[in-house]
Amino acid sequence: MRLFLKSNRVMETDDRITVILACLRGGIAGIYVQRKLNEPDKETRTQDWEEFVQKIKTTFSNKMKAVDAEWKIETFKQGKKNTADFMIKFNTLAIKADTDELHAIFLLKKNAQQDIIKTILGYPPIAMPESLKEWKVIITSVGQEYESTERYHNYKTSTGTTYGR
Repeated sequence: MRLFLKSNRVMETDDRITVILACLRGGIAGIYVQRKLNEPDKETRTQDWEEFVQKIKTTFSNKMKAVDAEWKIETFKQGKKNTADFMIKFNTLAIKADTDELHAIFLLKKNAQQDIIKTILGYPPIAMPESLKEWKVIITSVGQEYESTERYHNYKTSTGTTYGR
């Protein structure tokens, strides 16, 4: 961005800020621009370039990405998602959010399909998973077993009516 500003000889602070805001689109960047555009001009003075750069760095820092991932992993539920897909997305969010092992286990138990968790909790104490890695393996295994048996219970008639789940 600095190269663009320099090569196009954009020197005035307000012009620089306007150019940068015009380039930001979609996602968090789009929300930031919308919020910035909705701010009323409280003062007639020109904006401070260093202050603007610091706000941009703070808004788009890795810490903000981690906070966003933490919120997403807290609300991420399996629902009707394939178990393997759920686990891949969960692992990605857990890494981005830097979630510790005990909290990740708690979230897996809370957000995976309850039939899967009930099955695992019915295991004898000796076979109960203890680590996050064991929970991931067992949830994936039990979930895929459920999915493989579900596939054969749906019957479609010639009229298009589906019986089963």
